[in-house]
Amino acid sequence: MQVVISDTKVGRAYKVEGKDTEVSTLFVGKRVGDVVDGDVIGLSGYALEITGGSDKAGVPMRKDVTGVSRRRILITSPPGYKPKENGKRRRKTVRGHEISTEISQINVKITEYGRQPIEKIFAPGEEPESA
Repeated sequence: MQVVISDTKVGRAYKVEGKDTEVSTLFVGKRVGDVVDGDVIGLSGYALEITGGSDKAGVPMRKDVTGVSRRRILITSPPGYKPKENGKRRRKTVRGHEISTEISQINVKITEYGRQPIEKIFAPGEEPESA
C-alpha cells in the first residue's frame, strides 16, 4: 500500500511504500477527512489528514459516497470526473469514503508538523529513516 504525503507549505509530495500489515492497521476503517498520527509511517510528531485514495484498478475514492464498495453514480465534479463544460454530468464508477484492504494508494496532507523537518526525513525517492 502506498501513502502519498503532501506538504502544502512547500508544495511537494513524498511517496512511502508501506508494508501492508503496518499501513493497514493504521488506515483500514478510517474515512476521508479523518486525521491520523504519522508515527507508523516514520513521521513522529506529525498529524496527517486523509484526503483520498484509489484502489488497485485506479478507481478514486469520493468523500460524499458512503461505505467501502464501488458504486456507479452520476457526478458533475472531481474526483472521478472532470467535465469540460459547465453542467455536464456523467455516470462513473467511484469508491466509498472508507478505507479497506482493497485500497492501494492513500493520499494524505500534513496538518501538524513535528520537530524534525520533513526534508530531512525524506531524501528524494527514498523511504523515511527508521525512528
